[in-house]
Amino acid sequence: MKLTGAQILVECLKEQGVDTIFGFPGGAVLNIYDALYKARNEIKHVLTSHEQGASHAADGYARATGKVGVCIATSGPGATNLVTGIATAYMDSVPMVAITGQVATTLLGKDSFQEVDITGITMPITKHNYIVKDVTKLADVIREAFLIAMEGRPGPVLIDVCKDVTAAVTEFEHRKPEKPHSAPLGMSEAEIDAAVEIINNAKRPIILSGGGVSISGANEELVIFAEKAKIPVTTTLMGLGSFPGTHELFTGLVGMHGTKTSNLAVSESDLFIAIGARFSDRVISNVKRFAPEAKIMHIDIDPAEVGKNITVHYPLIGNVKKIIKLLNTKIDKKEYSDWNKKIDEWKRLYPLKYPQDGVLRPHYVIERLYELTKGQALITTEVGQNQLWAAQYYKYSAPRQFISSGGLGTMGYGLGACIGAQMGRPDKKVINVAGDGSFRMNCTEIATAVEYKVPIIIALLNNHVLGMVRQWQELFYDARYSSTTIDRGTDFVAMAEAFGAIGINVSKPEEVDAAILKALESTDRPVLLNFEIDRDDKVFPIVPPGAPINELIEE
Repeated sequence: MKLTGAQILVECLKEQGVDTIFGFPGGAVLNIYDALYKARNEIKHVLTSHEQGASHAADGYARATGKVGVCIATSGPGATNLVTGIATAYMDSVPMVAITGQVATTLLGKDSFQEVDITGITMPITKHNYIVKDVTKLADVIREAFLIAMEGRPGPVLIDVCKDVTAAVTEFEHRKPEKPHSAPLGMSEAEIDAAVEIINNAKRPIILSGGGVSISGANEELVIFAEKAKIPVTTTLMGLGSFPGTHELFTGLVGMHGTKTSNLAVSESDLFIAIGARFSDRVISNVKRFAPEAKIMHIDIDPAEVGKNITVHYPLIGNVKKIIKLLNTKIDKKEYSDWNKKIDEWKRLYPLKYPQDGVLRPHYVIERLYELTKGQALITTEVGQNQLWAAQYYKYSAPRQFISSGGLGTMGYGLGACIGAQMGRPDKKVINVAGDGSFRMNCTEIATAVEYKVPIIIALLNNHVLGMVRQWQELFYDARYSSTTIDRGTDFVAMAEAFGAIGINVSKPEEVDAAILKALESTDRPVLLNFEIDRDDKVFPIVPPGAPINELIEE
């Protein structure tokens, strides 16, 4: 049958099982939006307040569901407004397809109205990108883009479509979507046997579980692995939920804001097993003094990550789930050891703690969110102190439960991601833990949540400062608070209500439970809880820049 390029695009989205896309229209995508209008009963288009909100919503949708998130914007500024969201997805290996309009092929390269080389701009932050100038190639490009986004280590793909291509007509035939190819195991049997031997002989092993464990769905295999070999497990920020936060072998986060137990365990380990993690500087800090007594084993699907930031003695390349499953058949079953007992003692001696003085503390807010949601909510975050408090004080029991910008650290990410996650997982309550500095960047997305009756909760930890930057200024810059006080008198409760949401102010610990319970009752409107916290509350522990991870500031 003959279809226009715009119709082909929509038919290909349907082929791929896309049910929701996030976007903002403009001149270069008018034909696409006309086709989307005609398909509105099959694909839901969510009109965000800003294109960046669309990209973050697509990201949150993808992280919460495991499916490819889709966003769309027009040419020029519409396309460039997606860039931060695309980079966010790229850094955290999130499968996303971004569709942008482009000027007509006859106008390319002429500085035409709203023309920008978006494929050139996004080349370093996409797995692949395309500019489509021929309607006969459009369907194949879209199908390939979805395959690339999901295959191997996931990531974002951009498709830039010239406006005249969306109007041109060509033959189209439906196809079943191609399934992503399974990554081959990139190691020999001898390498597997060597890994098994060192695991069996290790006296002080520890596992670092990263985001790749959740992405590959290897969480159950990891629990079997850890329990069989009695190996304690720490996680990266992106790895939260990949191993149950309530498990006796769990030691908490590692690195700059890791628990003292995790950081001591890594520093004294004789075998460090990193799974689906990329050895970020926030994890290893001083590379020369990281796990100084340990052999390093790295299990990852991306060979480019192995040996990139730290010397690896036992590289195991391939699908994480397959590799752990294989190891589980070969490793010895062990008993609880002196090493396990030592770590249990550290956990007893060095728990996370905060002042218990009757003042409203952010740590307490997160603890109450955990208790009142029975640990079942999906948590998105902004970036900064709010992100770390949410990471430390909510216990994550499942993959895709903690949704945050880890690699890029994108302030303004959380609200859009929360909307996308809630739309992808309507069976769950989704809560965005926010700081006032990050929240005000994209707070207009409340209008999106109100319009589409998305019952998210925004837990705003409002300290009237850029908290994490201010914390660094106090600890490492002799308390020179340069441009970090943002006490502008903004009434966030009134603002939420002006958008049509519910706003509740909380200033005392005894008000917390009632406010959270009221927010949890809402089924058709977003709720903003404005928690007035002290500007001097800090995230502890913290490893000073350049220090080894076992030299923490605890309070």
